[in-house]
Amino acid sequence: MTTPTSTIATTSLTRPAAELAADLGQSFEQYGFAIVADHGIPADLIARAQAQAKALFALPEEQKREWHQAGQGGARGYTPFGIEQAKGATVRDLKEFWHVGRELPAGDPLAAFMAPNIWPDEVLPDFRPTFLELYARFELVGARILSAIALHLGLPEHWFDPTVDNGNSVLRLLHYPPVPPEAEGAVRAAPHEDINTITLLLGAEEAGLELLTRSGEWLNVAPPPGALVVNIGDMLQRLTAGQLPSTTHRVVNPTGPAAARPRYSMPFFLHFRPDFLIDPGQIDRGGANAEEPITADDYLKQRLREIKLA
Repeated sequence: MTTPTSTIATTSLTRPAAELAADLGQSFEQYGFAIVADHGIPADLIARAQAQAKALFALPEEQKREWHQAGQGGARGYTPFGIEQAKGATVRDLKEFWHVGRELPAGDPLAAFMAPNIWPDEVLPDFRPTFLELYARFELVGARILSAIALHLGLPEHWFDPTVDNGNSVLRLLHYPPVPPEAEGAVRAAPHEDINTITLLLGAEEAGLELLTRSGEWLNVAPPPGALVVNIGDMLQRLTAGQLPSTTHRVVNPTGPAAARPRYSMPFFLHFRPDFLIDPGQIDRGGANAEEPITADDYLKQRLREIKLA
C-alpha cells in the first residue's frame, strides 16, 4: 500500500496579512503543517548552506567527534550518528546532526540558558558566516509566520514578538546516511512531535517526510522546490491548549536505489525565550485541554531528557 501525497496547499508569504493568516490558520488547524513559498531566503544562500553542510558531514568521524560536547543535550556543535531517540521509540534514529544557536553578546543574562556556538573554522572557514546569515533569515521568516498565527488566534499582529525576542532557537543541519543493512527496525527519524514553537524546514523535497493525519493515515509531505515546510511544535500547542496541534511526523527509510543515497535537510526550530511562561491563560485558551503553566526552558529540559539528549 502506498502512502498518499499530502494535499496541503502551498501559500505565499507575500500575501496580504489577513489572507496569509487565514491560509496558514486553516492548514495548521487541519494538519499542524503548512507549506510556504516566496519566503525570501535567497536561493544562493540556501545552496551555499547545503554545500557547507555536505562538506561538514563528509569530514572524518574522529574529527567531527572533536566538536561533540557530551552532557550538553546536543545544544551546540556535533551530535553523532545513532544518539537521538524519539520519545517512546525502542531504537535510535539513523542520523547525525549539527546545531547552530543564537550568538549572544558577552555578559548577556540569557547566556545562562544558551551555550556558545561551536565553529569548525579551521577546516571550513565559510561555515560560520554562511549559517549566521541563514539563521538571521530564518528568524525573519519565522516572525512573519508568527504574526499570521497571532491574527488567526485573534491576537494583535505582533503579540509573539516579545515572546521570541532572543529566543533559544536552533538551526539544525541534518544528515541521514545511506540506510545500513543492519538497521533492524530503525528509521531515519521515528514518529515524533517537535518540542519548540514552530519549525521551518528546508530540504523536504527529498521523499521521506510524512505526517500523521487525525484519521490515522500517513501522508507524504511534498513541497515544491525551494518552499518551506512549517509545522507547529509542542510549545505552541500547549500555549493554544491544542487549538494548533503539534502533529506526529517521521522520516521513513527509502527503498531500492534511494536507500544507498544520503538525505540532507535544514530545520530551524524557533523557540520562545527561555524565561517565557507557556500559559494558555495569556491568550484566553482555557478549558479541559489547558495544562499547567511552565517556562519554556523548563519544558525544553523535560523534553530533551525524554529523547535521550539530556
